[in-house]
Amino acid sequence: MVTIINTETPDAGAGNGSIPVGDIIKDSDTNNFSTDVIDQSTNIPVVVDFWAPWCGPCKQLSPTLDKLAREYGGKIQLVKINVDENQELATQMRVQSIPMVVAFKDGQPVDGFAGALPESQLRQFFEKLTGSEGSPIEQALEKASMMVANGDTQNAAEIYSQILAQDPINAASHAGVAKCLIEAEGIEKAQAYLKGLDADILNKEEVKSVLAAIDLEHASTDTEETDSLRQKLDTRPDDPQLRYDLAIALYGDGCSEEAINILVELVKTHKTWNEEAARAQLLKIFEALGHSDPITIEGRRKLSVVIFS
Repeated sequence: MVTIINTETPDAGAGNGSIPVGDIIKDSDTNNFSTDVIDQSTNIPVVVDFWAPWCGPCKQLSPTLDKLAREYGGKIQLVKINVDENQELATQMRVQSIPMVVAFKDGQPVDGFAGALPESQLRQFFEKLTGSEGSPIEQALEKASMMVANGDTQNAAEIYSQILAQDPINAASHAGVAKCLIEAEGIEKAQAYLKGLDADILNKEEVKSVLAAIDLEHASTDTEETDSLRQKLDTRPDDPQLRYDLAIALYGDGCSEEAINILVELVKTHKTWNEEAARAQLLKIFEALGHSDPITIEGRRKLSVVIFS
């Protein structure tokens, strides 16, 4: 067994630097602020989110704060204060605009910000507060991803399961489980798993990437082998269907760059062919590879040059 994430639920008052998973996010008020924030911050960092139901930016910020708090698996406490219901406390804390976030350590405010920051900056805020490079879940995801790449799907799946026990809506872990199922048990098992997920999770980039990869895998199994397609292209080099099929087959063989190049050229020469099938397939490949993949970035650049030339 490989244990990456701490799945135990220690007593928050034990001074061991973590809290039970179920207590990571909580609502508080003026009467309980001293206990929930000041006292608790002597055990672990406490992040206080001052918000109100009518505040649009608060609604943008809150889900990301929740997500990051869960990722830290009890190493940080997130406390939410409704300023409409706790106006005296908001005045004492000098809350002039919301959302406003204040971090406490050892009973004292140590950092904070106002406004809805992007996730990248929020991660930096949490990392600075904990003195770590990435959350425990981020580190575990990276380790599991390396395991998948090395063919160790059993231990990778175990790590993903540990993460999901703490953060059931972690999209990267659900995508990881699906990838492990593809390698270990086949596409059908992965599809069955993905069908059981909520729509919100299915719309996350990580999961959409796996779904795109599955679609491409199905398409590649329905095409001829690359050698046969290349031979046919020698006699019919301008046939868009043959070029399209070759690109699909090449992607299935792991030759993503060559597949993209063929499809980009097909967009250039036969843009409207088959209801712009080449462009649609390119977008699916980009999604399957991931938007930050260097091959995707270069492929998008080439496609843009063709489209806007």
